[in-house]
Amino acid sequence: MAVRRIKPNILSDDFEGSRRFYRDLIGLDGGDGLDWILFFRGDVREVGLSVTRLDVEAGVHADVSIEVDDLDDVFARCTAAGAEIVYPITDEPWGLRRFFVRDPNGAVINVTQHHE
Repeated sequence: MAVRRIKPNILSDDFEGSRRFYRDLIGLDGGDGLDWILFFRGDVREVGLSVTRLDVEAGVHADVSIEVDDLDDVFARCTAAGAEIVYPITDEPWGLRRFFVRDPNGAVINVTQHHE
């Protein structure tokens, strides 16, 4: 199992302000997305962040997204260890398979894998 990317998710209701800040002031590319999430990126895929409203499918904000190459393995290890699953494994219509798990500090982690 390998981690492919880690990306912070910033909760916001001010998408225009976020676009101005992250694109115009910080210098990231992007600022596009869906009606509830904006994606910003650097020159390489591994550098990026998301600005989100409350997650429309899960109904909870995920603090961090971690992309892995074997979601089932990570899910099995989390459940075997008794970690709190906040949102079950779901195949989302935008091409991600994911689940949310709470870390020991209370942060919600969005564990994702792209559909192959």
